[in-house]
Amino acid sequence: MEENIGANTSSNDGSNNRSSGGSKMRSVAVAATAIALLAIAIPFVWSPNEEGAKAESVAAAVTPAASHDTTSAPGDGAACMADAKPANWDFKLKDINGKEVSLSSFKDPNKVVLLNFWATWCGPCKAEIPGFVELQEKYKDKLTIIGYSVDDTAELAKKYAADYKMNYPILLGEGREDVQDAYGPIWGIPASFIISKDGKVCRKHMGIAPKAVFEKEIVALM
Repeated sequence: MEENIGANTSSNDGSNNRSSGGSKMRSVAVAATAIALLAIAIPFVWSPNEEGAKAESVAAAVTPAASHDTTSAPGDGAACMADAKPANWDFKLKDINGKEVSLSSFKDPNKVVLLNFWATWCGPCKAEIPGFVELQEKYKDKLTIIGYSVDDTAELAKKYAADYKMNYPILLGEGREDVQDAYGPIWGIPASFIISKDGKVCRKHMGIAPKAVFEKEIVALM
């Protein structure tokens, strides 16, 4: 699968709380945003469901369809990239309530995992959240979505999660780049990784993607 780099770098409230790691990501992602603007001219080949088309219009505006190929046949083997590698679970992080959480605690042989790198200052990240909330609710017995806030404080991320009714766990990466390095290189956000039930990183999205694409790839791994 080709990877789209239509990542966001816009910043607003809470910028004074950013860690040096977050500032570095935003700086690097400036170039990614410029490239993403060129990608708007690339023809789109997906056709989101009519019901979700309005909500996903932002995603369609900046994400070339070639980066989100959903032509694979169902089944773990076909649904995974040919070079799928094991996910790195060896991290302990804080959640928005200050509790230390092992990333490995989300491993479940009965569930697909979607690990999403995001931030409150990221516009495209915000556009993806409603779709993630719907997917988590719809497939709650077969899917775990994890939101990894790259540089927000616990207070800011907690308020944001409440405002957007985020029904999945939020972990904090402020001051940490090791997790990003383990799944990267990540040149900007949003960045999402779909992990199969046997722990392989089967799909990657570097940039915004529609809910319809995520759903098809997730269901294929169930």
